[in-house]
Amino acid sequence: MKTPADLETGATRLREALAKALAEGMAVTESVWLEAVATVPRHRFVPGFYLPADERDRDGLTVWEPLTAHLDPGRWLAAAYSDTTLITQFDGEEPDWKNPGRRHGGVPTSSSTLPSLVVRMWADADLRPGHELLEIGTGTGYSTALACECLGSTAVTSIEVDPHRLDRAAAALHGAGYAPTLAVADGLYGYWPEARFDRIVAACSFRTVPSALLAQTRPGGKILLTLSGWLYGYARVLLTVAEDGSAEGNLLSGTVSFMSARTHAAPAFGNPDHWAADLPQQGRAARHSPERFSAATEEAFHLRFLVQSAVPGTQMTTVGEVVRLVDVVTGSAATLTPYEGAWEVRQCGPLKLWDRVEAVLSAYDAAGRPQPETFSLHVNDGRQYLRHPYMPALPLAGP
Repeated sequence: MKTPADLETGATRLREALAKALAEGMAVTESVWLEAVATVPRHRFVPGFYLPADERDRDGLTVWEPLTAHLDPGRWLAAAYSDTTLITQFDGEEPDWKNPGRRHGGVPTSSSTLPSLVVRMWADADLRPGHELLEIGTGTGYSTALACECLGSTAVTSIEVDPHRLDRAAAALHGAGYAPTLAVADGLYGYWPEARFDRIVAACSFRTVPSALLAQTRPGGKILLTLSGWLYGYARVLLTVAEDGSAEGNLLSGTVSFMSARTHAAPAFGNPDHWAADLPQQGRAARHSPERFSAATEEAFHLRFLVQSAVPGTQMTTVGEVVRLVDVVTGSAATLTPYEGAWEVRQCGPLKLWDRVEAVLSAYDAAGRPQPETFSLHVNDGRQYLRHPYMPALPLAGP
């Protein structure tokens, strides 16, 4: 068993190696953030976490293995300084890290985001000394500590919806010598006591831009957040807030996803067969395949977000070979069934869901399959529209 002194020596070496690897891989280029990565002791913020096993269980669920300093100090320390997201909580339940057990399946609800992404977020937000920052989603506190290294603790406010998470993060932050303003709060409403901010950065995703965040940002200030929805399409956007409280900005490139803000999480929709009861017996040939936005490609990742903007109340599931779309807001439904190398679509309800999906896919093709950064988001007078010069505007619809 390694002694605490051995662990700290090993941690110093590993975080210096991590900073060097991020620089060599061009994941991080700004020296201030490389210095922060080489300084902040990430292992103190992740006393326990889960890693996926190599194989799934007999029900096809991911098996998650706990890892702590007590169980395997060497492996734990190496993982803590890998450029990997470390899952620290499932289904909102705080683990007992003194006696952790394996998990089968579950929905991750808290994590320590991979360091390269954290630093990329701070850099994308153009975060600099002198800025007042609101971080939404303290999580383990590691990202908060990196921000404190750059701005100083007095310039950083971080909020977390889960009080148990915040207690652990606060202890780790204070133990590492950082003293930001911390509070239990829902990121949907920001944090008025410390407003206004020069930068707001969210480590969770929202269906739309929360109006409170616009009001809490100084004119000329910037908001960096991830937009998501119930089809699990994601896009990052950097907004600049104007004097009148409106905001606009371009989508950012890359394939980044974050856990949804808990108030924006997808609702349960019940038994998929119940939704199929009112579908017509006969359908039509689909003009586009659902694989256009479900494949494991960067273009499909982008398309899923665009499609989701057209059918914001819709969720998708696959039962056997049949793809099912259900909309809990309007009661609409659609199925796509493979047939002789193509797809047959059947639809019911007030919205023809697949017609809307196809309209977006066709417009995207006609526009020359534009990249994410060619789209801009405009927020004004409570309306939020995604715009592109050669495509119809797509309104973002929230809860």
